[in-house]
Amino acid sequence: MKERIIAPCGIDCSICEMFEKNVTDEFQERISSSIKVPKELITCKGCANGHQCTFLDLQKKRCKTLECVEKKNVQYCFECDTFPCEYLMPLADGATKFPQNIKVYNLCLMKKLGVDEWANQSREIRDVYFTKKLVVGEGGSK
Repeated sequence: MKERIIAPCGIDCSICEMFEKNVTDEFQERISSSIKVPKELITCKGCANGHQCTFLDLQKKRCKTLECVEKKNVQYCFECDTFPCEYLMPLADGATKFPQNIKVYNLCLMKKLGVDEWANQSREIRDVYFTKKLVVGEGGSK
């Protein structure tokens, strides 16, 4: 697998537009003006190696999911004996901007296919999430 940063909650940080290798000046300026922080702070190292999502860092908050996996000594939420839990419950608020509602789907696929194979599909999954029109009864099917 190419070097990727995959958050314990099932989000592929490596393809996020805020991830340090993907962030653009345009994105930084747009978010900076929206949340009123210096644009240089709008870049993320992903949820690995002691880092967490920059949105939480900017608010001086800790990720409860990240704290939970560290406490339970698992790498991904699907490895936990209480998976899925309330930290992964999908919410409608922000669903058009953030990929939080695909976490459980991602984690289930990671468990079923393995992390490497899931990673090969993660961009397509994210694209479907943000671009496919909802048809009741079809979900993300092709």
